[in-house]
Parts: sequence; structure tokens; C-alpha cells
Amino acid sequence: MVGRLPCSRVITASYSAGSSPGGSSGGGREILVQHLLVKEDDQKLLLELQKRTAEGEDLSDLAVEYSTCPSKEDGGMLGWVRKGQMVPEFEEAAFSAPLNKVVKCKTKFGWHLLQVLSEREESVLEHIQVNEIHVRLQDPSFLEEAQLIDVREPEEVAQASLPGFQVLPLRQFGSWGPEITTKFDPQKDTYVLCHHGTRSLQVAKWLQTQGFRKVFNVAGGIHEYAVKVDPSIPTY
Repeated sequence: MVGRLPCSRVITASYSAGSSPGGSSGGGREILVQHLLVKEDDQKLLLELQKRTAEGEDLSDLAVEYSTCPSKEDGGMLGWVRKGQMVPEFEEAAFSAPLNKVVKCKTKFGWHLLQVLSEREESVLEHIQVNEIHVRLQDPSFLEEAQLIDVREPEEVAQASLPGFQVLPLRQFGSWGPEITTKFDPQKDTYVLCHHGTRSLQVAKWLQTQGFRKVFNVAGGIHEYAVKVDPSIPTY
């Protein structure tokens, strides 16, 4: 199911081995980055593209046509990133670049032209234990203020469910994903639930890339909730 989420694509041109977009790391600041990548020995093309961006051509349009990074499919967009996610040379250039200015850097992958489009304070992703979410669910004000999302499939929800959760099946991501910021408020605390906590973690990380400020993944999912908190809930 990972392939259904935009944040799961492996962008080898900038992300460090073992890092994952939306993962937890320090820094306190996130930047929205787009880039294009050319081979190390393709200096002529690099100079030409630099000139074209200086003359006003859009970097994303050039990325679609010339970039060798898989991100070219998204116009070179890497999304919101934070320190610790990218190879050092790319990270240094990106986090020191002025907003909207196209700069170049070299990494083991080749030459990059990159542009920082925006910046913001880093979002937070936490794992919440089932006993803690149980306590919060008993508070009527919590149910009114928090945003609760269950990413399991309808047939799973029919077997076992928790009150207050809106069902957004992961298999239907293509239908609800593009509208997520209109259906939910990125500034509100958002809790994500699934069967064992794996699918919900994927969605929680993706929500971070969409600007959600504080996201909670229910660790262990509804299975652990049934085992440790409420035995009346069926396990499957």
C-alpha cells in the first residue's frame, strides 16, 4: 500500500539512505523544495539550464523535461523536508538558499539546481499508546476538537471500530487524498488509526507533508486497543 502515498516515492537524488520523508528528526524548520538533477559530466546542459532559469523559465518545467531524478514526474517537487533527510551537500545548499532563488550544488548523484519555495516550523509526529487514546476518547471536548481518521477498509471497520473516527480507506487514497486539506484542518491535532499501526503511520507521515502541524499515530492500532483496553471489541 505504500506506493499509493506520494511521500513514499524514493527520491534518490536528494534523500539520504535510510531516511523517509515525513520521518522524525530535529531542526525545527522545514522547507518546500523543488529541484532538477543532471549527470556530473553534463556541464553544458547544467550551464544552459542555469541560464534559462535566470531568464525566467520555471524550474519545475525544466525538471519535467531534463531531470534524471524520479521527482521529475512531479515537476521536481520534493515536498516539505527537514534536516537529516537529505544528503549533506544538498541539505547545506537547500537550507542556506534564499527563498525562490535557484542555486546549484553537487552530490554523489550529479549536479542539482534547486529552489526553496517556502519555509515553516517543523511539524510533529507522535505515537500515542492505546490506553492514552482511550482516556482522551472519554472526554466530550476531545471528540469535538480533535480530528480522528481510520484508514482501514470498510469491511474491517464493520468488524471493529472506535467512536468518532472518520473512515478514509487507504485503498481509496486517490479519491480523498487530493481533498485532505479541505476536509480537515491542518492546524488541529489529528489522530490516525488502522489495524496494527502500520498503515496509519504511512498516512500520518504523509499528512505531515501536507502541512498538518501535529499528527498522532495510534500505536498498535485497534487490535492492541481491543487486547489491552476494551476486550469487548472483536479482534480479527
